[in-house]
Amino acid sequence: MLAPPPEGTFDNEDGNVPLKIPQKDGSPENVPLLEQEASSMDSNNSNKGKILAMVIGAVPVLKKMIFTRDAPLYFFTDSCIILGKAMIPCILLALGGNLVDGPGPGSSRIGVRTLVAIIIGRLILVPPAGLGIVTLADKLGFLPADDKMFRFVLLLQHSMPTSVLSGAVANLRGYGKEAAASLFWVHIFAVFSMAGWIILYLNILF
Repeated sequence: MLAPPPEGTFDNEDGNVPLKIPQKDGSPENVPLLEQEASSMDSNNSNKGKILAMVIGAVPVLKKMIFTRDAPLYFFTDSCIILGKAMIPCILLALGGNLVDGPGPGSSRIGVRTLVAIIIGRLILVPPAGLGIVTLADKLGFLPADDKMFRFVLLLQHSMPTSVLSGAVANLRGYGKEAAASLFWVHIFAVFSMAGWIILYLNILF
């Protein structure tokens, strides 16, 4: 016959079976998407890939062997292009997954003051700085003459909200919900701020 366990008898009045292995907190909110070691390894691999790409692009022989359409290794470049086209939809999917419960959990972790600082810094303080940089570059002769549309694009990029790629980077560090909440509120308020900055740019250039 089977002997009773050392913790007691087979009958448990409380209905709580003792466990020898302690349970860890495995809630999705407390477990990062990737561990710190894995994220640092991915960052190192990304930096190595960027350096390798710059070396290949700087050497004409390697560039002709990989990047031109009739190159013998162009299939590798074509595969990277196909994967790159799917990157933005995958990032948006991950961003939407972090917002499945709304921006509330991530916003509470960041704090109201931090969110307000992010919104003011990105949508109110950065555009005037970009306007000063573009104006200085224009006066120094770095921009094409009489190309107002080019200047408008340069000014417009400083007024855009934060890119969703920042959410992907934050996801690798385990801060996906916080980044998703900040991106959500920045894009909401960017609807109003971009309208004002575009009107100002059109009045200055045209």
